[in-house]
Amino acid sequence: MLFASSITVTPSLTRNHSLFTFFTKIPLLLFGHGSHVHRHLIHYPSLKPLNRDSNSFFVNKSIRHCSTAVCAIAPTHESSTTTKAAVSNKSKRKAFRESPEGVLRHKLDMCSKHGDLAEALRLYDDARSKAIPLNQHIYNVLLYLCSSSSQSKVESKSGGNDDERSNLGLRRGLEIFQQMGIDKIAPNEATFTSVARLAAAVEDPDMAFDMVKRMMSCHIPPRLRSYGPALFGFCEKREADKAYEVDAHMASSGVSPEEPELAALLGLSADVARGDRVYEMLHRLRTTVRQVSELTAETVERWFNSDAAADVGKEKWNVNNVKEGIAKGGGGWHGQGWLGKGKWKVERTEMDKTGVCRTCGEKLVSIDIDPLETQNFATSLSSLACKKEVKADFNGFQEWLRRHGPYDAVIDGANVGLINQHDFSFFQLNSIVNEMREVSPSKRLPLIILHHRRVNGGSAENPRNKKLIQSWKKSGALYATPAGSNDDWYWLYAAVSCKCLLVTNDEMRDHLFQLLGTSFFPRWKEKHQVRLTVSRRGPTLHMPPPYSIVIQESERGSWHVPTVTGDDIETPRKWVCATRAPPSDALSSQ
Repeated sequence: MLFASSITVTPSLTRNHSLFTFFTKIPLLLFGHGSHVHRHLIHYPSLKPLNRDSNSFFVNKSIRHCSTAVCAIAPTHESSTTTKAAVSNKSKRKAFRESPEGVLRHKLDMCSKHGDLAEALRLYDDARSKAIPLNQHIYNVLLYLCSSSSQSKVESKSGGNDDERSNLGLRRGLEIFQQMGIDKIAPNEATFTSVARLAAAVEDPDMAFDMVKRMMSCHIPPRLRSYGPALFGFCEKREADKAYEVDAHMASSGVSPEEPELAALLGLSADVARGDRVYEMLHRLRTTVRQVSELTAETVERWFNSDAAADVGKEKWNVNNVKEGIAKGGGGWHGQGWLGKGKWKVERTEMDKTGVCRTCGEKLVSIDIDPLETQNFATSLSSLACKKEVKADFNGFQEWLRRHGPYDAVIDGANVGLINQHDFSFFQLNSIVNEMREVSPSKRLPLIILHHRRVNGGSAENPRNKKLIQSWKKSGALYATPAGSNDDWYWLYAAVSCKCLLVTNDEMRDHLFQLLGTSFFPRWKEKHQVRLTVSRRGPTLHMPPPYSIVIQESERGSWHVPTVTGDDIETPRKWVCATRAPPSDALSSQ
């Protein structure tokens, strides 16, 4: 073969290196000749082929490698209606767990959980000496551990034992990947991603990018994490054109970059003085991230303070085109390129309550939301809720809402009644209900969503609370969600469908809201969520800001970039303000 266990770590994988030759022949080693993957010819000893989706990793973006390998589910047969079949399946599962393959798998999963590379390699060597069959999952766990140890060297560069461990992971990882090909075990996305990280560890992003291309040739869709080793590697080496090529490949594969990837491209573009690309990345951050991290904010400041930023831009521009661009985009940006020339004034700043910058005096705008987007979001939310909830229950709520709505505000009753409270407080909830009624244009009571257990038993049986609940019901202001339901679906749908305010301190970041999977939701939340604080003087409502907390580009060419520092409630949010004086004749139409 092309290399053995005695291979030494090299600083890079060149095009004429033997490892490169091996990697480029992966499809031949695994599947024979031809470009198509014949998965039915590949089998695991003692196991059915694992589903590709069951062999995945969770990505830790801060260090750009996986935090743990997810165990694939042991193969099971469809459950039978007979007790005999159930016992048979249980016996098979037990037999697998106690088999050499099952024991090895469990031990390797524990190594993955604890990051124990040395023990995992010992188990691997022992299994090979005993001719224990190895399947895709086992190989992926081993490759994950090897690539993680190699990546830690890139991240820490601390030397000593870390260097020894990372060198061991790199050497054995490449060896294990070679053996996987010899054993004709089909790779999946996790396999190629781990090998791409091994290539990145020897500072060869070209090889990492080739791994992504190999995925495509094997009909395996790459994921965001698959591109990381190549993209970050090219950015670190300032190979701009290759980094942009990776970015374009991501787009063609339907993979959307997130803040770490966009920030890396932004920093690279700033370093190589590509003003057009910086402009593009700022707008992509605007649509994707909205508020940037501290590290990204520092990159933005570095660009605006550079000589290249001072040189880029138009000295004259068509005002009508700029205004037309702002109108088409809904406000807050125009997309006409850099306006003006000269040195930028860059400062950290805050906004007053009306959205006026305390540094330059420019007023930020509230960016419109298309009513059709709201309607489409309400429809998709309803469809998803009906899949997660008992359909009849949620359909019943929708019918009730059509009869009693619309409302000017919806209250997440459980959240509001528990803020700064040990026990649920109907008194606190009622005070918020009354406050929202006062600010309501129609002076109507808001809709209160509470789980049925909140309105039956416990403090709800208190005579005063009982009377309060009855008055809410009589006014059509209370809906009690049924047993077993998640009331989050109910209050969110009610607020979206009624196009009204939503009173809750819920940050709406958990799994339920991630299922929504849309850029619309953060925009909707910003314009509709009412938050509150509670002090000795009572609760205080914090209405949605009259401006959008998102990167904004003004018609005069200035930029305001919001950061995640501050929440505009307890501490003001920090912004990056970048302005420069336009030429005296720059604002005339051409």
